[in-house]
Amino acid sequence: MKHAWFAFCILALATGAASAQDFPSRTLRIISPYSAGGLGDILPRLVGRALQEQLGQSVIIENIPGASTIMGTVAAAKAAPDGHTLLFTSATTMAVNPNSQRNLAYDPVRDFTPVALAFNSAFYLIVNPALGVNSIAELIALAKSKPGKLTYASGGNATASHFAGELFKARAGVDIIHVPYKGAGPGLVDVMNGHVDMTFEASGAEIVRQGTLRVLAMSDTKRSPAAPEIPTMQEAGLPGYEVNVWFGFVAPAGTPKPLASLLSREIGKALASPELREKVHGVDITPSTPEEFAAKIPADIEWWRRAIAETGIQFE
Repeated sequence: MKHAWFAFCILALATGAASAQDFPSRTLRIISPYSAGGLGDILPRLVGRALQEQLGQSVIIENIPGASTIMGTVAAAKAAPDGHTLLFTSATTMAVNPNSQRNLAYDPVRDFTPVALAFNSAFYLIVNPALGVNSIAELIALAKSKPGKLTYASGGNATASHFAGELFKARAGVDIIHVPYKGAGPGLVDVMNGHVDMTFEASGAEIVRQGTLRVLAMSDTKRSPAAPEIPTMQEAGLPGYEVNVWFGFVAPAGTPKPLASLLSREIGKALASPELREKVHGVDITPSTPEEFAAKIPADIEWWRRAIAETGIQFE
């Protein structure tokens, strides 16, 4: 029996090594559970282009938005665990949803193999210039003078951007209507077109560069080097306000460890490339090993559990 088990282990190791050596054997697919236009679409495309050059295989980005990233996440969980399908995931998918969604159709720990953490970003409070406010104080004053009249967009019910908006309402003591979208991109477009008054968006530093919308504050505890003129929420008068969101890559559960490690190294190489870094503004690049990412996910689930419980937010 011992000899048979030893032979099985040797065979498994050999098979894993061989699969890693021959990988990739066809087009890689990165599923993004976000719609086009937001960070959840832009960032995996940047990494995908770099991986395509490094691995010598085509890399396609498949957008499957909807249901607070659940639709795309479930599709990725059902994919073959052979390393050719990755999910571009986030704190919303892996940590917020388990605390805010009943009967969640996936388990963030059981159904996925962590590959690499990639990015971290604060949220920026962005308003349409036509709203006529230039600071958080002015926005709060306007909202209090028009309770239930102003609106804010999010990337969907129970997403991190929804939480950012509800936390703002609670701390500022204002009544602002939540308008959920199937991703951050469509919501940002509607703010730009004046259909919604404001949004909480992770690509705010790029908005500052473009100058198309007005950025009032950001949700980190310190200002971003990419937009040092933008104050933190705490500086703007909301003590204790802090919301950040991370993005990373996972594979379906059962993906061989050698493939996860290979992909992690290649993603780390992509994140280190000057070409990618030149195109990423206002987002911290945070590569990791699969083991580091695996430890972060359950810790973050607990952080969001406490944060949501403390605020008393009730998600739709």
